[in-house]
Amino acid sequence: MTSPLAPRRLSVSRRALLGGMAGSVLLRVGLSSAQAQSADPAADPDAVIRIGSLYEPQNLDNAAGAGQGVSEAFNDNVYEGLFRLTDAGSVEPVLAESHEVSEDGLTHLFTLRPGVRFHSGGALTSADVKHSIERVTAEASRSSRKRSLSTIAAIETPDELTVKITLSRRSISLPYNLSYVWIVNHEAKDLTSTADGTGPYRLADWRRGSALALDLFADYWGERPANGGAVFHYFTEAAALDNALLTDAVDLVSSVQSPDALAQFEGDPRFTIAEGLSTTKQLLAWNDRIAPFDDVRVRSALAKAVDKDRLRQAIWGDRGIVLGSFTPPTDPWFVDLTAVNAHDPEGARALLAEAGHAEGLRFTIDTPNYDPHPITAEFLKAEYAKVGVTVDINLITANEWYTKIYQQKNFQATLQEHVNHRDIVFYGDPDFYWGYDDPEVIRLIADAEASATEEEQTEKLRQANILIAEGAATNWFYLNPQIVVSKVGVSGYPVNGLNAQFFLRGVAKA
Repeated sequence: MTSPLAPRRLSVSRRALLGGMAGSVLLRVGLSSAQAQSADPAADPDAVIRIGSLYEPQNLDNAAGAGQGVSEAFNDNVYEGLFRLTDAGSVEPVLAESHEVSEDGLTHLFTLRPGVRFHSGGALTSADVKHSIERVTAEASRSSRKRSLSTIAAIETPDELTVKITLSRRSISLPYNLSYVWIVNHEAKDLTSTADGTGPYRLADWRRGSALALDLFADYWGERPANGGAVFHYFTEAAALDNALLTDAVDLVSSVQSPDALAQFEGDPRFTIAEGLSTTKQLLAWNDRIAPFDDVRVRSALAKAVDKDRLRQAIWGDRGIVLGSFTPPTDPWFVDLTAVNAHDPEGARALLAEAGHAEGLRFTIDTPNYDPHPITAEFLKAEYAKVGVTVDINLITANEWYTKIYQQKNFQATLQEHVNHRDIVFYGDPDFYWGYDDPEVIRLIADAEASATEEEQTEKLRQANILIAEGAATNWFYLNPQIVVSKVGVSGYPVNGLNAQFFLRGVAKA
């Protein structure tokens, strides 16, 4: 364990950095030191944790469209941010030792934790933080959080451990949004296939299509993890993943994707089942830019045509939560909107006729080829046939989905799981892949971010949430349960998996 480091003396005036006004009020955000989870006293501190997952990274750079797999393996494990989103949903500091905000909310001053080193050996400096944020906000960035940081007008580095961020507009969520920014070595090259972070683990090996191994980083600034490293083993089918746990090929499954699989673990004394809160929403996104999905009547009709609860039961049995909007119950601005465009086949036919599609319509669903999407696509095909709508199903890989759907926006409708926490902001961006463009929603989301208080932010996003649901911007189905199944003797793992992250440092194996 590293010993506490004495605070350093700044070579610059903090008051001057925050605006230079004698009467300026400095608002210090409450910060607490992040602690590693306690290990089971009976655990082997050198045990390597073997994790089974369906989510292999597409590459290793979360600013280059790497998908949720890289967040699961790397977030807070290989890379750290100024802040982290904890498994409980709060934001806490990691590489930011302190954070001060000017009275007008436009100037943020961060002091970095001293004594932090990258895996390549170099010391963490403010230049690395500046570079890392600018990677995410750059025009070429593929980060889904790029727009969330668009209020950053300037980043300055007064000294090696001080970062000054000036905003063009107040951003109440800045610390939260910065939790998505991994701090990378500004001298690192080709981060799509290599890694250079400050986390407790470093990349040891990545065998594409098979496994990704992480070793302990001996010079980590914080407490030593409760294990000796980890290996993520990747599978394309849920059945093969579950079988790997049954045959002792892995120690735990990070996210069980089928309730049918649980029957073989329930009641078996060799295994532990943990169920937490998820932020993973399964949805059918329309391309709202093109006909017929630019017509709210068509979108509403297709939403009414689907029995969401029956779909949830088909996939998850009695687990999961039916959704009426993109916002899960864990978000402060949640409103139960399941009554909006609720299942009503007759109402769906009437709306289609009103929109000029009395004789029916036909469209293609592009769906990822891994569970549960193909099953969901077949269910939707049957549901839409009941109201005179013909669906063609096109199976594509995760890489094809990213290129065709997310980048090129070349689709009519697509199935996808969105894992991000507090991601209603995507509906405030008309350039996002689904192309939803409602001026009032855009205004509410922008004004919410510029709020002076959390109460004001919550109310504006609650209003936006209602408008998005009433506009049937997307067809939201259900919120996944977060189910981790592990061997008995494995403990300390996160149970909620917000943003698909899977913190390793507290995982212990006896």
